[in-house]
Amino acid sequence: MTDYRKIIHVDMDCFFAAVEQHDDPWLAGRPLAVGHDVDRGVVSTASYEARKFGVHSAQSIRIAKKLCPELCIVPPRFERYKEISGRIHDIFHRYTDIIEPISLDEAFLDVTTNKPGIPLAVDIAREIKATIRDELGLTASAGVSYCKMLAKIASDYNKPDGLCVVHPDNALQFLDDMKIERLWLVGPKTAHDFHAIGVFTIRQMRGLSLTTLIRLFGKRGPLFYGYARGVDDSPVEARQERKSVSCEQTFDTDLTLRSSVTVELYHTVLELVRRLKSSKFTGHTLTLKVKYADFSQITRSTTAGKPLHSKADILPLAKQLIAKVDFGPLHPIRLIGLGVGGAEPKAACGNTERREWRELDLPFKE
Repeated sequence: MTDYRKIIHVDMDCFFAAVEQHDDPWLAGRPLAVGHDVDRGVVSTASYEARKFGVHSAQSIRIAKKLCPELCIVPPRFERYKEISGRIHDIFHRYTDIIEPISLDEAFLDVTTNKPGIPLAVDIAREIKATIRDELGLTASAGVSYCKMLAKIASDYNKPDGLCVVHPDNALQFLDDMKIERLWLVGPKTAHDFHAIGVFTIRQMRGLSLTTLIRLFGKRGPLFYGYARGVDDSPVEARQERKSVSCEQTFDTDLTLRSSVTVELYHTVLELVRRLKSSKFTGHTLTLKVKYADFSQITRSTTAGKPLHSKADILPLAKQLIAKVDFGPLHPIRLIGLGVGGAEPKAACGNTERREWRELDLPFKE
């Protein structure tokens, strides 16, 4: 593989839950969910013991407890998770400084040239996994390949505590029978579009011409054409510029009165300002996210002619955006979110509506 890059994707196993079980031995081996045990609480992550009962991340705590009556629920301790994540990254840096963090518990490493001079990436992956286990008492799964896309898929192949290597000579065989949903950029809508033309596996995707893929999926077409053939030239980016800072709040009771929404919006603005100050980030675009009781959601955005970093800057714009949102007794609000992005000011500033919220401030994956 001397002519190929050597990429490792490391993904911690049930990271938040694993940290809690490590720190409190009583929790070890028990079904565990990390989340706030309140009526509107949501599972952040679940231990493998809990997953056997059907408990999973993003599930409501109420449903999780019905599925698993013996479920132990502990509140998240994000500062502790950040601390452990930092120690994991210290281990990564023993081998390379070309590290692209995806979340607290997930990262790509380019070890084509590495500090110890180890020739095989799989040996580095084994050492990293062993060191994490010995020093932190946690398990990690790793995927090793010549590109990020394949390394990412491989890391999920033998979870938990897995290690999977995809060589260039067996990449197509590895991909052939996988569902197209395993590929980047293939979400539910895109998968539906592929299914509509009879494409369910990556092998079937490979049968589509580049012209067809471009016609159907535009600029994503060439990417799908490459992915189906095991081609992904995207680099491991050692430094990622923060693109936004955001926060959101799910309410204990759905909101129907504009006065109540205004009060909660004010508190959300204060939290956003606090996070902006803490991260030393300023941007020019404010985005409002609203999720309704039926879980449908919309966003509204506006771009200002100056950086947004204080309550005086953000609150008036937030009020303008919420004024354009329809809600009431028949369409109550479940959640409000606000985010400041890094878009540069434009000559003509205006409002835009988007149907999909992109959470660009991603300190936590689970």
